[in-house]
Amino acid sequence: MGYLWSVLNPLLIMVVMTIVFSTMFQRNIENFPVYLFTGQLLFNFMNQSTYQAITAISGNAALLKKAYIPKYIFVFSKITSGLVDFFFSCIALIIVMLVTRAKFSWCNLFFPFVALQLYIFCLGLGMFLAQANVFFRDIQYIYNAVTTAWTYLTPIFYPIDAVSEKLQWFIIRFNPMYFYITQFRDIIYYGRLPEWHLILKGIGVAILVLVIGTLYFEKKQDNFILYI
Repeated sequence: MGYLWSVLNPLLIMVVMTIVFSTMFQRNIENFPVYLFTGQLLFNFMNQSTYQAITAISGNAALLKKAYIPKYIFVFSKITSGLVDFFFSCIALIIVMLVTRAKFSWCNLFFPFVALQLYIFCLGLGMFLAQANVFFRDIQYIYNAVTTAWTYLTPIFYPIDAVSEKLQWFIIRFNPMYFYITQFRDIIYYGRLPEWHLILKGIGVAILVLVIGTLYFEKKQDNFILYI
């Protein structure tokens, strides 16, 4: 079914999660399917693309040993593939919005701006994870545990005010996905432009992670051939 799964898979997950969580949170969240989906799409893009990027270098060892290829290309392709899947998944979001009779707004057109921020963030994180996995192959298993915890520390299926004030303080300041999901929800779910401080934080974190990931990748890439 090819890229059709990019539409069907998030729809099926959304249906299951809506059934599970709506009994707990629906009273506080209007149009819960759209609220859930706007968080789910962005987190899935980050999670899946960066997880695939982990083995971008070690998984192409045979090719790297035979010919010279810019090594960052492999990470770039994984993250870009995730971005393409994200845009296909947005079709599913439109379907959900139509079925639930959600309101559309001119602000909806700004969603690529949030996607670009998250893409840059994922690219930097993917570069860091890919180079680390060359030297420490257990990274992919550790990262799987980290993203599981990260899921529950991100307001995907619950409102931020549903958790304690201490946890709110931590999420708002130290969870990058909060910046992107909140922006995306403002644009799609609430039909308004995000607050400037969220935009600046989202851009700042994306650039910072990209710089750190690139520096580590460039520093270690000459030694990849010795370990793959």
